[in-house]
Amino acid sequence: MRIHHLNCGSLRTIPPLGTPLGTPHPAGAAHRALPAVCHCLVIETDTDGPVLVDTGLGTADLRQPDRALGADWVAYAEPVLDPRETALHQLARLGYEPRDVRHIVVTHLHRDHTGGLADFPHARVHVHPDEYRAVTDPAAVHHRHSLDRFMSEHRAHGPLLTPATADGRTTWFGFPGVARPQGMGCALLLVPLPGHSAGHAGVAVRDDDGRWLLHAGDAYTHHAELEQTPPLAHPVFEPVQQGAQTDAAARIATRDRLRDLVRDHGDEVTVFSAHDPWEYARLAAVTGRSNDGR
Repeated sequence: MRIHHLNCGSLRTIPPLGTPLGTPHPAGAAHRALPAVCHCLVIETDTDGPVLVDTGLGTADLRQPDRALGADWVAYAEPVLDPRETALHQLARLGYEPRDVRHIVVTHLHRDHTGGLADFPHARVHVHPDEYRAVTDPAAVHHRHSLDRFMSEHRAHGPLLTPATADGRTTWFGFPGVARPQGMGCALLLVPLPGHSAGHAGVAVRDDDGRWLLHAGDAYTHHAELEQTPPLAHPVFEPVQQGAQTDAAARIATRDRLRDLVRDHGDEVTVFSAHDPWEYARLAAVTGRSNDGR
């Protein structure tokens, strides 16, 4: 497999978080203000073609952002809306047609992760069974909340939502409830990371060196939540987290489990979130496999 880190939607520019707060920031890329990102993956496989992990913002979002994404969200997130950053454009630069994308795996069904679904209407969209239930079952506890955040413009084409299979026994580094996408030869796992959405999950995949990558979605939003003690949340991201979460206690518990994972298994697993631009820049630089559309 070959893994590409993509930014599929630059958002508002955010300042670095001081450690401790208020201290001057040294010069260098790791310390300057950067646009928040929509961090996605393209996994080139021999069996399944290019597999997308999350889709960021899509072409329809660029044409009518207030309608497709919501005017309030656009006002706060300040998306750049550059067509070169869409997954559709970036996959074309890698030599792929839209029909080549047969599988998309999403961490959850919120607007900044599903905008590109309509650009690949023939793809099967794999989600954790709890997320699938939340958006399809009117009796589900968080159904209305979940459907409101899975934007109507992003599901108007009738995406082929497919719940991954969870056997109730499979764990990943002690995380229970792990599910496997159906009909794929590529060994991806959906790892429950509850709290942000009703069925929020990370996507775990092994790279060519045998290390695990865990796309943790919005389980956390800034690296200081995992790397600093006590954990530090970013003041730009935190209001979004609190407004979107379905279970605050579960989200904090998930964050703490990820902190333990990094502490105990950091030599085996690289964890990253969906919107932290410093994580994205670090991974893109290390792997040399980014394709940011610029």
